[in-house]
Amino acid sequence: MDRSTPAPQELLEIAVDVARDAAATAYRMRAEGVSVAATKSTVTDVVTAADRAVERQVIDALRRLRPGDAVLGEEFGAGEAAGPSGPGAVRWIVDPIDGTVNYLYGLPHSAVSLAAEVDGRVVAGVVRNVSTGDEWTATVGGGAWRAGERLRCSTETDLGQALVATGFGYDPRRRAHQARVVAELITQVRDIRRLGAAAIDLCYAAEGRVDAYYEKGLAAWDLAAGGLVASEAGLRVDGLRGVAAGPDMVVAAPPALFEPLHARLADLDASGGP
Repeated sequence: MDRSTPAPQELLEIAVDVARDAAATAYRMRAEGVSVAATKSTVTDVVTAADRAVERQVIDALRRLRPGDAVLGEEFGAGEAAGPSGPGAVRWIVDPIDGTVNYLYGLPHSAVSLAAEVDGRVVAGVVRNVSTGDEWTATVGGGAWRAGERLRCSTETDLGQALVATGFGYDPRRRAHQARVVAELITQVRDIRRLGAAAIDLCYAAEGRVDAYYEKGLAAWDLAAGGLVASEAGLRVDGLRGVAAGPDMVVAAPPALFEPLHARLADLDASGGP
């Protein structure tokens, strides 16, 4: 890492402070009442005014604290705080409210997700549940943590006994394909959970509240912080058939479960379809 680039722990401290303030804003706006401000990929894929306000708050805070850095955000893309690139440059990746539909309905699974990336590698990240205040953090090589406890993933070794989390896209054709995958997979695992917030799913897998997680269609802001928490807790986080974790597929599972889950998802063409 370039000498001018802060250590991962320093970047994490910034991320935690910014994410806590952002989550407080999201919580307050939810208490005051929220409504749909726009839609994205489909009419059911919503954006609230809080999504935009929270992301703006995060960008403004990062501009004050780290004015030379770039920011990639879900709502405003990379254009709001683009900084220089090059060796040692820092890019922040923010999902202002992961689980927007849950947030809109008052369900307790939505989170602010903020990660710091250096030279294309996520080195620090925080996920903070807006409703509960649960907070998961990680630094590369420094482990994953919640409430002062270091996280370790599930020790389950039998896919048939694994509780597996997943999620669905908003395009009806993609959902139909994902539903077919779930219909086959559910007979070969303990059960399926669909909580509606990818970052929280990854953090739940990190602490063993679920044994594994997979999903097609995740963007960088869905994966960055939660993916680091998961990997630092001992999960293997990857895609299918040698492809890196990304939009085509994310599989997060303990080493003993990764190969059997990967093989089943590959057989079911889970990364295929629209």
